[in-house]
Amino acid sequence: MGDTRTMNLLGVEVPAGNDPASVYRRIQMMEQLMERSMTIPGINYPVGMDAIVGLIPVLGDIFGVAMGTYIVWEARNLGMPKWHMSRMIGNVAIDGVIGFVPLAGDMADFAFRSNTRNLKIVKKYMCKHHPDVSIVDC
Repeated sequence: MGDTRTMNLLGVEVPAGNDPASVYRRIQMMEQLMERSMTIPGINYPVGMDAIVGLIPVLGDIFGVAMGTYIVWEARNLGMPKWHMSRMIGNVAIDGVIGFVPLAGDMADFAFRSNTRNLKIVKKYMCKHHPDVSIVDC
């Protein structure tokens, strides 16, 4: 099936291989961490590290762009076409530029989820080009 090597990162098993299933799983895990790793009590709205760390001026936004860029880099390992990669880079750039606007950028981090958008692009690609990967729900 795929490479079964894993890394133990803070008690979480992270696939370490370069096969499509491992790459997709790492992208999926990063998206979950960045966009929906916790829930705001009372309103049950999922948020992640992107929105929380984004509250720290400049450094939080740099962190968000760096993590979004990591997802794009991982997607590159799948051999995705340049136009898909361009869309993904555009999503990260929009998130980064909006994030640098005080207050409005922080609110936008809760609504514009570039990592979720990028995961959808990767998922669509995986369903078409790697349908044998069982962790992708097409």
